Amino acid sequence: MSSSAQKHDVFQAIADPTRREVLRLLAEKERPISEISAHFPISRTAISKHLHILSEAELVSGKKVGREKIYHLQPEPLTELKQWLSFYEQFWNNKLIKLKHIVEDGDDGVKVVEIDEKSE
Repeated sequence: MSSSAQKHDVFQAIADPTRREVLRLLAEKERPISEISAHFPISRTAISKHLHILSEAELVSGKKVGREKIYHLQPEPLTELKQWLSFYEQFWNNKLIKLKHIVEDGDDGVKVVEIDEKSE
């Protein structure tokens, strides 16, 4: 499959901080590429390439209005990302609960030895 025909998945699409910022801007309101480009120190062509990747991942879509193309956010594909992250959120919550139990109860099977700093 050629790179131009290759679809980008959500994870690839959001890997770039510029694309994440584009998504944030589009979450506020629909915007033409000229307005999106004004928020970045890169060329309009570069923003267009970012929008293309986001479009391939079905995170944004554009519609022609007169001579401009207006882009809007399509958040549905972010559900996959949310599900993936929720697994790791639960993983870390479990680890933190276990750490809290160990710290508060000292019930970890490890004997704590205090060191006297004044000893020779």
